[in-house]
Amino acid sequence: MSRALWAAVAALTLAVIGLTAWLTPAAGLVTRALLVALALVAIGFVWRWSRLERRIGAGPRWADLALGFVANFFDTLGIGSFAPTTAVLKFTRRIPDEQIPGTLNVGHALPTLTEALIFIAAVLVEPRLLVTMIGASILGAWLGAGVVSRLPRRAVQVGMGAALAAAAALFIAANLHWMPLGGEASALEGWRWGLAVGGNFLLGALMSLGIGLYAPCLILLSLLGLNPRAAFPIMMGSCAFLMPIGGMRFVRTGRYSAPVAIGFALGGPPAVLLAAYVVKSMPLQWLRWLVAGVVLYAAALMLHAARSTRAQRAPGPPPP
Repeated sequence: MSRALWAAVAALTLAVIGLTAWLTPAAGLVTRALLVALALVAIGFVWRWSRLERRIGAGPRWADLALGFVANFFDTLGIGSFAPTTAVLKFTRRIPDEQIPGTLNVGHALPTLTEALIFIAAVLVEPRLLVTMIGASILGAWLGAGVVSRLPRRAVQVGMGAALAAAAALFIAANLHWMPLGGEASALEGWRWGLAVGGNFLLGALMSLGIGLYAPCLILLSLLGLNPRAAFPIMMGSCAFLMPIGGMRFVRTGRYSAPVAIGFALGGPPAVLLAAYVVKSMPLQWLRWLVAGVVLYAAALMLHAARSTRAQRAPGPPPP
């Protein structure tokens, strides 16, 4: 079973790289270099993952594949995948809470690589800003994953509960049009560039706790005057590089679910291609309201679980 799964993941990865390269021809030396680097990261990620994780057990369920497909379809259209996936995993009790951050970062890595291959080639953004923000997010994720992979269950529950509440707030802000519209710039200079790079370092670290990078990065860049369209290759490129690198730290420590992550890795890339090349756009406001409500409820469940964990660990009364 394990060999067949790894063969399927490897074949899908190579097919995605070839198809996106054919459908989105690169323009410019930096763009070509980034796309080649993304392809190498994808191949290296699958190879390293298969070497570190040899026992998958029964393999992913059909529900894991379906969740990976749906989450990454809407992720490509701008909804995001981390918060909805976390909510579903929490509701279904598919895996322990402390395994959720690692499962998100490992399982959604290949779909996000697919998104980055498409959007980096298709959207123009200043090369220095793109490369430095991606580099900062990678460094943040590497440092953050090392911390999160050693956190106790309650700390992960509290962190993810707060992250889900923040994600729900962002969905509500988007629906009420409170989010900044952005400017027309395709580059940032001076202190704006420094603030953008520093902010992406922090967002990369928070990704290790299951806090999605897309929405806060879009808000940050829009506030600094960047064209929101130019933010997409930055957001997707950052996640595409940092998730495989940070994800390997979760694989080494075993703080993730391999079957669920493989389900996301197999179900996600086809959904990205469908959303990017066939659907392209659709009215999503009603879905954001639904996701906001579900995510808020999942945040309450996660924080309640953290409270219960603390109560279970509290020392009892002293013996008479």
